[in-house]
Amino acid sequence: MPKIIPFKAVRPSVDKVSLVTSRSFDEYSAAELASQLDYNPFSFLHVLNPAYVNQQKIGLEKRFKLVAQKYKDFKLEDIFIKEDKPAFYLYKIQTKNRAFTGIIAATSVEDYKNDVIKKHEDTLQYRVELFKDYIHQTGFNTEPVLITYPDNSDLNSWIENKKKTVPLYEFSTTKKEKHTLWKIDNKEEIEWLEKQFEIIGDLYIADGHHRSASAELLYEQDKASGNPNLNYFMSFLIAESKVKIYEYNRIIRDLNNYSKSEFLEELSKSFWIKEKEQELWKPSKKFQFGMYLDGEFYSLTLKDEYNFNSDLESLDAQILYEKVLKPILGISDLRNDERIDYIPGNQSIVTIKEVIDEGEFEVGFMLFPTDISELKALADHQLIMPPKSTYIEPKIRSGLIIYEF
Repeated sequence: MPKIIPFKAVRPSVDKVSLVTSRSFDEYSAAELASQLDYNPFSFLHVLNPAYVNQQKIGLEKRFKLVAQKYKDFKLEDIFIKEDKPAFYLYKIQTKNRAFTGIIAATSVEDYKNDVIKKHEDTLQYRVELFKDYIHQTGFNTEPVLITYPDNSDLNSWIENKKKTVPLYEFSTTKKEKHTLWKIDNKEEIEWLEKQFEIIGDLYIADGHHRSASAELLYEQDKASGNPNLNYFMSFLIAESKVKIYEYNRIIRDLNNYSKSEFLEELSKSFWIKEKEQELWKPSKKFQFGMYLDGEFYSLTLKDEYNFNSDLESLDAQILYEKVLKPILGISDLRNDERIDYIPGNQSIVTIKEVIDEGEFEVGFMLFPTDISELKALADHQLIMPPKSTYIEPKIRSGLIIYEF
């Protein structure tokens, strides 16, 4: 029985919201970042990168303190304002091809600990510790955990009706995305939403495993303070049919001392191989894999595809690891081996071709996207996906809604 609650958010003033919000810091090229920081004094990137003005090389603790100070400056200048009462938010992201709509709420650390909020990815402890220290020092988080819930007709109807009302924000970005936000602070609506999620069943983390793990760690560290905000973390809740799951494709720097013919012979032990020559070919169903090698595309279809003992074994990313990456190419550590890199499936297959043709990588593998049912089955059985198995949208604007600890 999941618990969600409204919270007193900090958010940009209405007149500045399009100037304040940003993409995730890591998505900006150096040139884009410099342009934003040089010419947009309202950008949230100034909070995330407060040492830019002096081009300082600083340690983490000092950086976190500067982030906290810059955030306070934005509040003092009324770039950010704090709600005077708790609220939920309905948030819609309209891209060129898709629309995503979900509810921003505070979700329970206790539910996370008790597996009411379920996980499917492993976490790196150093990243969990780092983000825990970040939110401990700065006192805020603006990156909600993306959580899916089973489709619910009552919620769907409520969302469609709410979208017909006047929004709090409506703005577009230079990426030609349109963002719309509605505030829900009516007592009756809040209680109705809380009740809907109490009866909706388990929730599933789609993206943000490190953020949720950091929230749990922060709670354990600071719970003696009595701060009730530590009991929750901010999430973006979206119906499972509405998320978009892309694959993560793999590119490998070498063939592990195999010649091309030897490598193809090794592959043929587990896959039916067809040459596709210059056709930009990618898989259209499970147990198929695309490959680009030496200027040509290939289709690989798994032999004996139904001989699996678990949901993890039947996952395409795991099959590629067990049949190719580990035994043939000698890559056992998918996180840290420098011979492998990843390209998300929302990028064109041409990107893989171009990267390999440039010569730094020798072979690329294209996967079929994981289905939401596979993700849920793994989470239900407490199984962990291989690293970089899914690239999930939507991606939420930083600086739009802030949760303070």
